[in-house]
Amino acid sequence: MKETFKKEERLSEKKLIESLFKDGKTFYKFPFKVFYYKLEEAEAYPAKVLISVSKRNFKRAVDRNHIKRLVREAYRKNKNILCEASDTENCRTTWVIGLIHTGNVIPEYEEVEKKIILILQELLKNEQAAV
Repeated sequence: MKETFKKEERLSEKKLIESLFKDGKTFYKFPFKVFYYKLEEAEAYPAKVLISVSKRNFKRAVDRNHIKRLVREAYRKNKNILCEASDTENCRTTWVIGLIHTGNVIPEYEEVEKKIILILQELLKNEQAAV
């Protein structure tokens, strides 16, 4: 799988966002609160991802955008974790994921990447426990 993060992989449809926060499951890995669920219909990408940073914690848009860039890059490099563990052919299982940064300190990239890896592994572990 290519290490890209295309527009189709970003969660932007209002109906999906509403159902994510209404019906999705949640867990917390500091500094991220994670909302997620699986789509019934398969799509070309392993997940649709929403990334958000609180304006309450970071007043300057520059800081919020910097954190979002770090999270996007960490996800882009490690999203293959979702496909490698997927038992369906060509990674046809699609997740809807919301990553909400709740910390109040701008993190280092290495810290963000470690947390994203833990989050993706936790998603898979929760899915296997549900089956």
